[in-house]
Amino acid sequence: MTEYGKLFDLSGKVAIVTGSSRGIGEAVARALAAQNAKVVVSSRRAEGCEPVAEAMRAAGGEAVVIPCNVSHEDQLQNLVDQTLATWGRIDTLVCNAAANPHYGPFLEIPDDMYDKTMLVNVRNVMKLCRMAIPAMTKQGGGSIVITSSTGALHGSDYLGTYCLTKAADVQMVKNIAVAHGRDGITANAILPGLVKTHFAKALWEDPDALKAAEDSTALGRIGDPIDLAGIVVYLASAAGRWTTGQSFVIDGGWAIYGE
Repeated sequence: MTEYGKLFDLSGKVAIVTGSSRGIGEAVARALAAQNAKVVVSSRRAEGCEPVAEAMRAAGGEAVVIPCNVSHEDQLQNLVDQTLATWGRIDTLVCNAAANPHYGPFLEIPDDMYDKTMLVNVRNVMKLCRMAIPAMTKQGGGSIVITSSTGALHGSDYLGTYCLTKAADVQMVKNIAVAHGRDGITANAILPGLVKTHFAKALWEDPDALKAAEDSTALGRIGDPIDLAGIVVYLASAAGRWTTGQSFVIDGGWAIYGE
């Protein structure tokens, strides 16, 4: 039985966070480390990850950098293998890295951009989960968190393929939850609204677009990356051990705002 005071304590746990050199991934990685998890900081280039890992170490946490371009299956396997070689286990996998190479009419996306979006946001997310699950099963459990988007909930023309993949991620966690729940593995998705990240820069840098976004949320503001960190800590910790197959909308009240 977990002590109430340790519901969110991640001591002895190991977490991989893809796309964690900045933005939501960085905030999640730093929050997990703050709860005593050992964290693998991962993105395409090691030099982009090192400042994040160093900041975590300076705060008393444990972190290593394992670069990984999630477009490449061999690099995904290396990410898992090197994590196991370093720390011997994987307790939490946060699939946060994503791609959106096309901004334009949904039915006009070039084939190569469509394939790239599906590869990074769906197929290779599934493959990375499949690579990590054997270690989780062997150790008696683990947690998987996939960063989806509120775009999964609504139709979109200019972000249509991206939203399509994010809807697929919502279904993916349901499938994993059903397939591996008896192995002690939970799987959940987080659906951020508009967050002040480099990835969404075009959507918040314009003052008029920013005001429109702020005016359409119940809380009257767009998100900061740290606003997504707490839900991942919950899902990775003992507090979230009976939560699986769910999609958590974290959007400042955008999806429910009716005015």
